[in-house]
Amino acid sequence: MQDKNQRNSISAGKPRFATTHWSVVSAAGKSSSPQQKQALETLCRSYWFPLYAYLRQRGYDTHQAEDLTQAFFGHILEKKDLQTADPKYGKFRSFLLVRLKYFLSDQRDRARAKKRGGDRKILSLSIQNAEGQYALEPAIQLSPEQLFEKSWALTVLERTMSRLEDEMAQKKKRNLFDCLKVYLTTDKDVIPYQDMTTELGMTEGSVRVAVHRLRRRYRKLLRDEIAQTVGGVDQVDEEMESLFAALAY
Repeated sequence: MQDKNQRNSISAGKPRFATTHWSVVSAAGKSSSPQQKQALETLCRSYWFPLYAYLRQRGYDTHQAEDLTQAFFGHILEKKDLQTADPKYGKFRSFLLVRLKYFLSDQRDRARAKKRGGDRKILSLSIQNAEGQYALEPAIQLSPEQLFEKSWALTVLERTMSRLEDEMAQKKKRNLFDCLKVYLTTDKDVIPYQDMTTELGMTEGSVRVAVHRLRRRYRKLLRDEIAQTVGGVDQVDEEMESLFAALAY
């Protein structure tokens, strides 16, 4: 029986597993699992861009990076690498990056990357969108590993914002979210609250309360997203620090 969160996510058009990314990893690695296809798609959509950005920063062109990203997901599925992933060994993104480095060092796989990437389309990548997103990265020279970390952090923030947007839409508060979401990514004093009073038909005090509640919910969802990428709740604070450090690159 689906729990409330899972039903809400499906009704919002964005399937979401109710437990953790690690259980999704487990399902994606089991060909016998009825959830394998959905699990694999969930992982691919969550992690493809950090891997793509890493490859671009390593010097691969757009087409090579797309083909290698496709090929890599096909490779770990074919080799059943996901069955060896375990939270006790560290973060899932670190597991993926290590596996990607091994994949790149294998000359045989590298030579067949384009063919495998074309034959086994694990997810649909839009090169135009991928390059557009990659072009938004800072012009300063980051190492491939730093860019991977920063891309991961931005992906986590994007997923968090998307979840909050879905929640507000379900509560019939989409307009409120659209007006106040700017306060989630800026210092609270940058945009005066009174600027929103006329548009929302609320008092300044009510706007302040609404922003406070939205910030609090955003922080809770962000911690939840972080918790899904580590092995235990005791690692959440450390991982939060890693996320903000990556954003500072």
